[in-house]
Amino acid sequence: MFPSSDFSFSASSLFSAYASLTGFLMLFRSMLHDFVPAKLRSYISDLLNRFFTQRSKNLTMVIDENFGLNRNQVFDAAEIYLRSKIGPETTRLRLGKLPKQKHFAISIDKGEEILDTFEGSELRWFFFQSENEKGNKVKRYYELTFEKKLRDKVMNSYLSHVVAESEEIKRNLRVVKLYSRDVDATDDDDGMAGGEWGCINLEHPSTFDTLAMDPNAKKKIIDDLERFLKRREFYKRVGKAWKRGYLLYGPPGTGKSSMVAAMANYLKFDVFDLDLSRIYDNGELKRVLLSTTNRSILVIEGIDCSADVIDREAEYEETEDGSGKMTLSGLLNFIDGLWSSFGDERIIVFTTNHKERLDPALLRPGRMDVHINMSYCTGLGFRTLVTNYLGLDGLNHPLCEEIEALIDSTQVTPAELAEELMQDDETDAVLRGVVRFVEKRIKTMELDAATCKLVNDDETIRNSSRNGSNKKKQGKGKGRKAY
Repeated sequence: MFPSSDFSFSASSLFSAYASLTGFLMLFRSMLHDFVPAKLRSYISDLLNRFFTQRSKNLTMVIDENFGLNRNQVFDAAEIYLRSKIGPETTRLRLGKLPKQKHFAISIDKGEEILDTFEGSELRWFFFQSENEKGNKVKRYYELTFEKKLRDKVMNSYLSHVVAESEEIKRNLRVVKLYSRDVDATDDDDGMAGGEWGCINLEHPSTFDTLAMDPNAKKKIIDDLERFLKRREFYKRVGKAWKRGYLLYGPPGTGKSSMVAAMANYLKFDVFDLDLSRIYDNGELKRVLLSTTNRSILVIEGIDCSADVIDREAEYEETEDGSGKMTLSGLLNFIDGLWSSFGDERIIVFTTNHKERLDPALLRPGRMDVHINMSYCTGLGFRTLVTNYLGLDGLNHPLCEEIEALIDSTQVTPAELAEELMQDDETDAVLRGVVRFVEKRIKTMELDAATCKLVNDDETIRNSSRNGSNKKKQGKGKGRKAY
């Protein structure tokens, strides 16, 4: 315990010192205001704040809607990307839908916060929207806040990740277009294709899951497409145009058009359907192909039906107006010649019912890189059809195993089987109808084979008879000459 006299002395001393310090500070402030210029006072104030104010560990980046006079691509990417990060803790959302969109578009409202994680680090997004006094929108921007030590990671990796993810989301949501020169009314919102083409939405429901073909064959096609998409730098390094050619061959009704639709739906690539019979010369072919877009599939159906294309010997001939005609060399120049390097991520699909009719110049790698045999339906393919049309697993129905064995021993197309599966609403009745259809096809094939054998045997007998008669005549002729 301190003596009371000591405590009184200490208290009075402290009070006196405080009063003196306060008076000094007031005098210093007055002198500072009277004799020190304003700019110097501001500098001294900032310097003191820097020393005595605790520094923040966070860094905030402001991402405005516009960058100069143009749209800010990072802002647009963030707007799309953050839609996938909306969680249950978000309290306000913006909702919208365009007439041609299949899904509602949801995004965060002003003042909302989104927490994101990237490689173990936390980042916070805030959306702000300022308004003037009349309530009109003035400025929209995002603030991205993170620890300062993450700056290099954000600049070098995270923002690139945001942009890449937003592009993937856009691809998955976009509506695939089918372009044709026969379509006058266009539905091309992007306005990317040239005036040679009109388009409609490609609403074909075919996917690789619904294709009635061997699962291993489908996997090989999917793997090839995925490998193609990831090889931009590879194609550039080896000096090849970033394109890939596919040949779909097989009898009618085996699913060539469905395969094209499945590829387009899987890749989210637009489809350009080119009818070579309506191309009059190489110049028009060049103009039409140059008006197609990147990330697209160019389909040339029935390539064997164009006499000028399948005939290697066809030469350039001028017509009355001097324009000439389309030739095989003109087509090849766009497939793998100098003109093939226009555009990126191009897939060319040729279809034919008769592969043997095609010129070997078309079939080699670099032009038709992958040959896909769209053959008759197999037992495994039938299982897919049963799932698609009847909604059941083929392995769980007693008739399916019998049908699969019958199908593997005959030639029937997926289109024919699909038609049979639509004949009734009752599953057992439908499958019994398929059994009768396939058995009838087997009998027809056996009858055709027997008839063909009889014709061949008869032809063999006639040929033998003619050969024997000729030998007798030759023998008689020799005898008379010797005589």
